[in-house]
Amino acid sequence: MDRYDVIIRPVVTEKSDAMSELFNQYVFEVDTRANKTQVKAAVEEIFEVGVTEVRTMVVPGKSKRWGRRVRRLPSWKKAIVTLAEGDAIDLVG
Repeated sequence: MDRYDVIIRPVVTEKSDAMSELFNQYVFEVDTRANKTQVKAAVEEIFEVGVTEVRTMVVPGKSKRWGRRVRRLPSWKKAIVTLAEGDAIDLVG
């Protein structure tokens, strides 16, 4: 799997912003087939930073209404990546 196929997008929320400021952790949506080793290698190659820890979890899909129909959104996988001290990722610019 290519490194750009592993990381789909960064997850930018108030909580993820606080995690990046306080704990030097960043949240990414990743491919459901990717493991921690692949996520670590992809982040290190794409952003040229050192990764000390990767935590992954599968977020279950939610039920949403479209008019009278109820549909289920697909599950997705997210990774919380802890960077080495002194490294940072600029997700805004």
